[in-house]
This record gives sequence, C-alpha cells and structure tokens, in this order.
Amino acid sequence: MRNIYQVIRRPIITEKSAALAEVGSKYAFEVDVKANKTEIKDAVQKLFNVRVTSVHTMVVHGKTKRFGSGFAEHSNWKKALVTLASGEKIDFFSNQ
Repeated sequence: MRNIYQVIRRPIITEKSAALAEVGSKYAFEVDVKANKTEIKDAVQKLFNVRVTSVHTMVVHGKTKRFGSGFAEHSNWKKALVTLASGEKIDFFSNQ
C-alpha cells in the first residue's frame, strides 16, 4: 500500500465542488492515476478523520494545446468524488 500523500495529490476547489460539499457532503480530489477506490477511501479517512460512504473516480483526459508552430498534450489525470457519511465535513480553510 502506498503512502496517503501519494494517493491524494490535492483537493479540487471550484464553485461546483464547493456547492457539492455544502449540499451533498461530496468532495473532489485529484488522485494518483494508479490509485483504486479502496486506496482513495482509506487515504481520505486517515487524512481527514471522517467516514467515507462512496467513491466515484474518473480519468480526465489531457487537452492538446498549441505552442508556437507545434502542439503539446497535457497528461491525463484522475479525479475522485468522495461522498462522506451524513454529519461529516471537511474544512480545507481552517487555521488549525
């Protein structure tokens, strides 16, 4: 098993993810491409001390961008949408 900091790269903080967190206690994370759902669930539970009920994952394909006369493609990355048990909450912006 990998380190929890290798599984979870960063939280994804957007307007849509903030709305999901308030309404349905769902949080979005960028995770390692090779991580599976059980590794993600265990990492979130250990890192934030919460109970996770479900994990949905998706691979976000990298976009092709133009650089001068050539093209470059960004890497694919994996996004996980984690649903917490009722009453659970993660506060990313606390001072503790």
